[in-house]
Amino acid sequence: MKRLLLIALLTQAVLTVNTQTSTAQERKEYLLSKGWAFTRGEQTDAANPAFDDKKWETVTIPHDWAITGPFDGNNDVQKVKIEQNGEKNATVKSGRTGGLPFIGIGWYRLKFSAPQFAAGKKASLIFDGAMSNAKVYINGKEVGMWPYGYNSFHFDVTNFLKPGADNILAVRLENKPESSRWYPGAGLYRNVHLVVTNDAHIPVWGTYVTTPVIEKDFARVQVQTQISASSFKPLKLVTSITDPQGKTVAEGSSALAATDLNTFSQSIAVKNPQLWSPETPVLYTATSKVYDGSKLVDEYTTKFGIRTIKFEAGNGFFLNGKARKFKGVCNHHDLGPLGAAINKAALRRQLTILKDMGCDAIRTSHNMPAPELVELCDEMGFMMMVESFDEWKTPKVKNGYSQYFDQWAEKDIVNMVHRDRNHPSVIMWSIGNEVPDQGAKNGQKIAKFLQDICHREDPSRPVTVGMDRIDAALTNNFAAVMDIAGFNYKPARYEEANLKLPQGFILGTETASTVSSRGVYKFPVEFFKEKMYDDNQSSSYDFEACPWSQVPDDEFVKQDDIKFVIGEFVWTGFDYLGEPTPYDTKWPSHSSYFGIIDLAGLPKDRFYLYRAKWNTEKPTLHVLPHWTFPGREGQITPVFCYTSYPSAELFVNGKSMGKQEKSKTNNQTRYRLMWKDVVYQPGNIKVVAYDANGKVAAEQTIKTAGKPHHIELIADRSTLDADGKDLSYITAKVCDANGNLCPDATNLLSFKVTGAGTYKVVANGDATNVQPFHQPQMNAFSGMLVATVQSAEKPGKIEFTASAKGLKSGVIALNSK
Repeated sequence: MKRLLLIALLTQAVLTVNTQTSTAQERKEYLLSKGWAFTRGEQTDAANPAFDDKKWETVTIPHDWAITGPFDGNNDVQKVKIEQNGEKNATVKSGRTGGLPFIGIGWYRLKFSAPQFAAGKKASLIFDGAMSNAKVYINGKEVGMWPYGYNSFHFDVTNFLKPGADNILAVRLENKPESSRWYPGAGLYRNVHLVVTNDAHIPVWGTYVTTPVIEKDFARVQVQTQISASSFKPLKLVTSITDPQGKTVAEGSSALAATDLNTFSQSIAVKNPQLWSPETPVLYTATSKVYDGSKLVDEYTTKFGIRTIKFEAGNGFFLNGKARKFKGVCNHHDLGPLGAAINKAALRRQLTILKDMGCDAIRTSHNMPAPELVELCDEMGFMMMVESFDEWKTPKVKNGYSQYFDQWAEKDIVNMVHRDRNHPSVIMWSIGNEVPDQGAKNGQKIAKFLQDICHREDPSRPVTVGMDRIDAALTNNFAAVMDIAGFNYKPARYEEANLKLPQGFILGTETASTVSSRGVYKFPVEFFKEKMYDDNQSSSYDFEACPWSQVPDDEFVKQDDIKFVIGEFVWTGFDYLGEPTPYDTKWPSHSSYFGIIDLAGLPKDRFYLYRAKWNTEKPTLHVLPHWTFPGREGQITPVFCYTSYPSAELFVNGKSMGKQEKSKTNNQTRYRLMWKDVVYQPGNIKVVAYDANGKVAAEQTIKTAGKPHHIELIADRSTLDADGKDLSYITAKVCDANGNLCPDATNLLSFKVTGAGTYKVVANGDATNVQPFHQPQMNAFSGMLVATVQSAEKPGKIEFTASAKGLKSGVIALNSK
C-alpha cells in the first residue's frame, strides 16, 4: 500500500545578523567583521595572544582568500575517474575545482572587546561557516574545532573571555587537495558573531516553532523554547507574536517547572492567519521574553511563517492545500566573481533574477547554505531543499567528507536542522547527493540513520536524497526507505520507479544538465551529447547535454504529463566556479556551462525557455540567435523562439518564413518554435507572436550590428545602502552607432569609480577567461560583461565610468543613502 505522507508544519528562527542591543541590556550580539589580520601558510604560535601579526594583511569578514587568484590549471589538479559521470578511465582534471589557489592553511586573528561581558554573563561564538577544518582559539586556549566547512557551528566561550579587557581570537583553517568536486572557497567566508547573555538565557537556535493546526479562522502556533542556566530557576516566558506590520496578534505566558527539563512548551492561537507561500511570503515574529521574577533576563526573536505542506500518493505535493510542482534550480554556494564570500545584496540579485524566470524553489547543492540565503528565501518567496552532504562513507574525492562521516555526520545534521527548522521556506531536508553508498552493502541503513536524525530533530518535514544509481537504489531498498524518492537525470524511468516504490510520488532532484555559452552559436544545429569545440565553448541553441543528462524539454514532458512527478530542480540556476563539463580536461576552462544564467549573472537563451514555461504572470518572447554572422551569408542558420504564446511568425528582412505553432504531440516542438531552414543574410529578423485567438500579442526584432561605437551601461540598482556592503551590478554592452549590441565584440573595458563607493569585481561569463575578477578591467564576452560597485559607509553620489580604446565611454550615476 502506498504511503501517504502528511506534513502540516512550520518554521524557524535565527539570530539577527546585525548588532542589536535591547533596552534592558539582557542580550548583546557583536558582528565580528572588521579589523581581522590574515596570512597564508602555517604560523607557529599564531594562537598566542603575544604573537606579532602586524605584517599580516588586514581583511574584513566575510573573506575568501583564493578568489583573487591567479587562475592556474595546476591548482588542485586531479587525476580521477568520475564514476557518476560514467567515466571508465582516470584523466587529468585541470579546472575541476576552478583553478584557484584555495589549497593550504590560512590564519585569522582579531583583537576585540565585549564591553557587556562581565562576571556572571555567558558568551557564545557563532561561525556561519568556515572553510575548512576550523580550529578556534581565544586568548591562547583552544576553544574547539569543526571540520565541515559548509556548516554553521558555535561554542560556549564563557570561560575563555576576559571581562573588561581585550581578547584575542585566532582561527586556523586548512583546505586539503582533492577535497572537493567544485570550488569550495577558502577562509572565513561567512559571518562570525559573538553573543553575550545573562546566565539564564535562550541558547543558540533555542526555539522551535511549528504550526500543527491551520484553519481558515485561526492557526495554532506551537513554540518550544529551550533555557540554558547554571542552575534551575522558576522562570517565566512571555511569547508575543507580531504580524508583518509589527502588530501584536497573539501572546502566551507560562512558568518553568523543575519537571520541564528547561524547555517551555507553548501553544498560541493566531486569528485569521496569513499563509506563507512563494506568492505571498508573509512572515510573523515570535518575541520570547524570559523573566526571573519581575526582571527581564533575556529576549530572543524568531521569524516564522504559517503554512502547511503535504505529500500524497498519486497526487503529489500540496502547499496550503493546493497542488503544485516545484519549479526549482540547484545552486552551488559561490557568487561568481565574489567567490564564496557571502554578500546579501549578491544573493538578493540572484533570487530576483530567478524570480523573474518563474523559479519558486532552491536546492542548496550539495551542502548547507548561508543563513542569509535562507532568510532571503523566506522574505522573497522561495521553497527550499536544504542539503547536507556530497559524500557519506564511500569517497568521491581523496580528502572528502567520508573521512569525517562516522564522527561528525550526526553533529552536522543536528546543526543544519536546528539552525533552519523555523524557516517557512524550508520544505524538505536532503541528506545527500549521488552518494556511492546507494550501491554499497547496508547503504539503505545509512540513509535511514540520517533520515531518522532529521525526523528526531524536526518531525514536521520530509527527507529526500538525490539518487543517480537508480538500479541499485530500486533493488536494495535505498529509494524505498526515503520519505521522498529523489532521482537525478532519470525522466525516462519515472513510471518504472513509481511502480516499484511505496511513496506514490517522485521528485526530479537534479535535472537537465544542458550546457551552453551565452551568445555562442554552433553549426550545424543538432542534438549532441558531450560535444566539444576548439574554443572550449558550448552552443546556445540549447541542444547540447552531457552523456548522463537531457535537454530541458525531455524533463518538461514528464513534469507536465505525470501527476505523481512533483517537480524538478534544474542543474543549475547559475554557472559556478569549477566542474567545467565537458571541458574539465581542457584548460583554461574553469567554470561551469550548466547555468541557465552565466557566471556574471547574465541570462543565457535557456533562461527564456524556462521563463516561457514557468513564469505564468508575465509573457515571454525571446528570439535566438543574434543576427551578426559575417562569413555565413547564404548558409543555413536556424532561428528559434522561446515564448509563452502559442504561435509565432518569423520574418527575415520583411519576408515571412511561415507561422509555427507549439505542438501537443511532438515533444521537440512542444516548448519551442523553430525555423530550421533559414538562410543567413544581413539585415534583421522579426518574430511576431500571436495569442490563443490568433491576434498579434508581441514582437521582437534583432538587427545585424555594425562596428562597435560606444558602451551602454545599465545598473540593476541605482540606489544603495551606505553600509559598506551593498552592491550595484552594472551591465556594460558594446553597441554600434544605432544602439545594437555587437555580439562578437571582445573589447577590453576599463572601469573607474568615484564618490561614495568603490569598484569591487567584474565578470564576463566566459568559462575560459582567466583575467582576475578584482582588477578594474576585462574583455567583453559576446559583447557584454558585468562590473560591480560597492557602497561606502557614508552616503553620497557615486559615478561609474567604463571606457575602451576607440569607443565612446559609458557613464552612470548611482546614489548611496
